[in-house]
Amino acid sequence: MFQDSSFSAWPAALKVSGLGALRVGLVGTGVVGSGTCQLLARNADLIAQRVGRPIRLVMAAARDLHKAAQVVGPDVDLVSDPLALVRHPDIDVVVEVMGGVTLAKTLVLEAIAQGKHVVTANKALLAEHGSEIFAAAQTQGVIVAYEGAVAVSIPIIKALREGLAANRIYEVVGIVNGTTNFILTHMQETGMGFDAALRQATALGFAEADPSFDIEGVDAAHKTALLAAIAFGADVPFAQVHAQGITRVEAWDMVCAQALGYRIKLLGVARQRSESIEVRVHPALVPEKHLLAQVQGSMNGIWVNADAAGPTFHYGAGAGSLTTASAVVADLMDVARLASAGLSARVPYRSVQASAIQSWPLLPIGQVASRHYLRFALHERPELLTCLPGWLQSAGVEVQQWAHVRHPENVRQDALVVLTQSLTGDDLANRLKALPQMQGFAAPAAVWRVEDLNSSAM
Repeated sequence: MFQDSSFSAWPAALKVSGLGALRVGLVGTGVVGSGTCQLLARNADLIAQRVGRPIRLVMAAARDLHKAAQVVGPDVDLVSDPLALVRHPDIDVVVEVMGGVTLAKTLVLEAIAQGKHVVTANKALLAEHGSEIFAAAQTQGVIVAYEGAVAVSIPIIKALREGLAANRIYEVVGIVNGTTNFILTHMQETGMGFDAALRQATALGFAEADPSFDIEGVDAAHKTALLAAIAFGADVPFAQVHAQGITRVEAWDMVCAQALGYRIKLLGVARQRSESIEVRVHPALVPEKHLLAQVQGSMNGIWVNADAAGPTFHYGAGAGSLTTASAVVADLMDVARLASAGLSARVPYRSVQASAIQSWPLLPIGQVASRHYLRFALHERPELLTCLPGWLQSAGVEVQQWAHVRHPENVRQDALVVLTQSLTGDDLANRLKALPQMQGFAAPAAVWRVEDLNSSAM
């Protein structure tokens, strides 16, 4: 029987190579930083055996040195000035897990200029300034690694760059924010409204005190931009990425979607078209039998469609100290291997010549075609049950599926929900504008996109 020795007990006679330790400087000792310290200490022997040299935390920078001392332990030098750490000659690689953009960008670029490798879990920094950072790393011949910035415990960057390296990637669609997925799952399971579900998520520690980056879709947009850049070898201007959060999702829409065989999820969509790419984040209906619809709570799931491998699915925890640290330390192990072997810089989507970087235009959200879900209120308008399909047809909106959904407690909430044929967002809006002339017509109470995701393949 085949046995992968890298995950079996190491023979006592096996020795770590004579290479010196990889010396790590840590910027940020919060949730991710503390998890990184814990994992490096707990699995130090295993890590050294697997990479052929020790990885040693030698210095950390933090605002509160007393608190940081309890995190990093007695053998780590502490400094309050992160630039002093970045410039210190005894540091081989800088781990940036402090968050934010402005100072983090300064520190990362300075580390690169100093010839140091960088590991970061900062998705906002790379989504907004990745082109500049990776270009600098390419020039200096250093490694920039960021597995922890995208999907926490899911090694999706390695899957795209290594496991699927021989494939053309057609699309990457994922649930990449644990907070919003927890909220939507809670709404689905309990019937709670958004505000109540958000309060529950905050009380249980799944949402930050200020959850705006999560619930408005910004965090997921940062991650989706990075996934698109890796999958398509493209520069993705973050300012052009469409981001819509979950604040307008109603529990009643989740019930209505389920009546049609769908669930509502916050999706990050990166899809290649013939002359452009789509990079967008918004709530969407997903077929309830698709694996993405089964991703519950704070978990993450990413569906990849490629030409040779076909559809693959990647699933794992979407938040947590040690789960993120797992990705950070894995990146450190890659740095230890690649730097010691003298290989060329591992700069994810800048690892090819600049002339080979694709300048794909991003398709504006209004020009993205998909099927759509429309919900119409039936209160005091029963004629819609017989008239609406014809009205929509007259405006060029084909109804492919519909249902009359009765509210179990309040007849005023009864709804007619329809799924349309594929239309661009602009086209649908223009066609619906032609309908107010119909007596009794009112705009739909809710409009969401539908992502069918070739569900038969899963």
